[in-house]
Amino acid sequence: MVKIQPETVGLGAELPRHVGIIMDGNGRWATRRGLPRKLGHRAGMERLRGLIRFSSDIGIEVLSLYAFSTENWKRPKEEVGALFELFMEYFLSELDDLHKNGVCIRIMGDMSAFPEKMQRAMEEAMTKTANNPGLKLNIALNYGSRAEVVRATNILVQKGEPVDEKSLMNALYTAGLPDLDLIIRTAGERRLSNFMLLQAAYAELVFTDVTFPDLTDEEYASCIREYQHRTRRFGAVVEK
Repeated sequence: MVKIQPETVGLGAELPRHVGIIMDGNGRWATRRGLPRKLGHRAGMERLRGLIRFSSDIGIEVLSLYAFSTENWKRPKEEVGALFELFMEYFLSELDDLHKNGVCIRIMGDMSAFPEKMQRAMEEAMTKTANNPGLKLNIALNYGSRAEVVRATNILVQKGEPVDEKSLMNALYTAGLPDLDLIIRTAGERRLSNFMLLQAAYAELVFTDVTFPDLTDEEYASCIREYQHRTRRFGAVVEK
C-alpha cells in the first residue's frame, strides 16, 4: 500500500482516527440490477478491498466494519450461507496481502456460532497480524453492541473487578483503541442498529444514500470531508 497525502484527495490534515462503517445495501444494489442478492454481497466484498486500501493509504488509524450482526441470522439460510462462503474466501485470499502491508485484524463478535473452518480462518488472521503496526482493522461478525457490553461485564465480574467506565471500556473488543470519531452508514438508513454504541458516544454520524458497493473512494472521502467541517464539542461550549 502506498501512502497518500490527504491533501491530494481533497482532505484536510485533521483526519478521524477511528472510522466505523455500517455496510448496508448490498442486497438492494443487486435487486436494482435484477441480480441475486448474493451477487450484491460479492460486489460489496470487492469494494471492501479498495476501501481498506484507501483507508490505510490516507492514514486512518482504525477502521471498524459492521459485516454481520447478531440480528442477521434472521435472513434466509441460503443468503447467510453465501455470506459465510464470501467471508472464508476473503480471509483466505486477502490475508497474506493485508499482513504484508502491516494491517492488524481484530474480529469483534461471538465466533463460536460460525462453522469450525471459518473460526479457524478468523483465528489465524488475528494471530498472524496481531503485532502489525499499520491500520487496525476491526471486523464485526455476529456482533451486537448490547451483547458486547454483557460480555465485557461478565468478564469483569468473573475476575472480581469493579465495573466502572474505565474497566468496562477496557473489556470491550476495542480495548486499547481510540473511540469512534466518525460513523458512515450507506444505503440511506439513519440509525446505528446496535453498532458499537459505547464507542460511538461522541462520534459524528454521516449518512449517504449510495449502497455500499457504490461507496467509491471519492464518496468515502466526501463523508470524511463532511466530518472535517463539523465542530466537535464533547459536551463543552466552543467559542466561534
